[in-house]
Amino acid sequence: MAKMAGAITDVPGVEVGHASDFEGLTGCTVVLFREGAIGGGLAPGMAAGTRGMDIFRSLHLRDEIHGVLLAGGSGFGLDATGGVMRYLEEQGIGFDVGITRVPRVPSAVIFDLPLGNCRRRPDVEMGYQACLNAKSGPVEQGSVGVGTGATVGKLYGLKRAMKGGVGTASIAGPYGVVGALAVVNAFGDVLDYRTGEILAGLRDESGTRLISTVEEMKKGKVPRAFDFGFRVARHEGQNTTLAVVAFEAALIKPELNVLALMAQRALVKTISPIHTTFDGDVIFTASVGRYKGQADLNVLGILAEEVLAEAVNNAVKAAKGLGGVPSRSDLLELNPKLKEG
Repeated sequence: MAKMAGAITDVPGVEVGHASDFEGLTGCTVVLFREGAIGGGLAPGMAAGTRGMDIFRSLHLRDEIHGVLLAGGSGFGLDATGGVMRYLEEQGIGFDVGITRVPRVPSAVIFDLPLGNCRRRPDVEMGYQACLNAKSGPVEQGSVGVGTGATVGKLYGLKRAMKGGVGTASIAGPYGVVGALAVVNAFGDVLDYRTGEILAGLRDESGTRLISTVEEMKKGKVPRAFDFGFRVARHEGQNTTLAVVAFEAALIKPELNVLALMAQRALVKTISPIHTTFDGDVIFTASVGRYKGQADLNVLGILAEEVLAEAVNNAVKAAKGLGGVPSRSDLLELNPKLKEG
């Protein structure tokens, strides 16, 4: 096997492209399957913003997808899907309807409007640019693409939050490679999936130490709104962790839907609290079908959980401070013994 890049692109036939707006502090990331893939998905969050997930329903006759788009901009960012579809159509990729090919590109968005310029959102041109940037091999992580405006630990708003970002990982298993890519824009804290230590999240009043969002909420500290300095907005729908988990193994849609459910255990291990009424979490799964042998779903579920947990951790470890919100690396410079308070 060729040397692995430690990214979802280690799954054969998978490419990733970012497009970033560092002035507006938003962006998008596309995962392309030029030869097509069987898709599945799950939206365990209570405030998801999605497009095209109906294809994952059992009664939907078609099951092939050609890409997944993850974008900032809240609901406005779904416009970027059009750019991905335009690019794929130009490449002759999509479902053949005789007069053209129609690409299937399920999409989901994060809420990143408060960090930068809320009028700057991913659009058709940005989605197209992400496709032009798509490639196999190493994938840039952190505050780039859909992770540009991502933040975590927002119980008390952005003034005590930290930077989230986009992360990826891969693992070679008995049924081929399993890879994951995630953007972490969670309401809660991000935990090390091995130790439970808080890696990034809610900061204390000094801004130099991490404290537990869960412990604060157990004291009854659940504010009704965020104060962004220039306006007050409700919590609902403003936080999201999005993930794509790709499998080399040949799988069918019902199996991929089950694996999405299994993979979400990674979010339980790495984000606290998870799946709140403030979060719109979504997990996409895809099978490129290169490994044709019989695969055990339980083994694939274990691998999916591990690789997604690592991708979530990588997202905050690689993040950079933007818009006045510090990253984990920024806090480590101030406090080398950074631990939960």
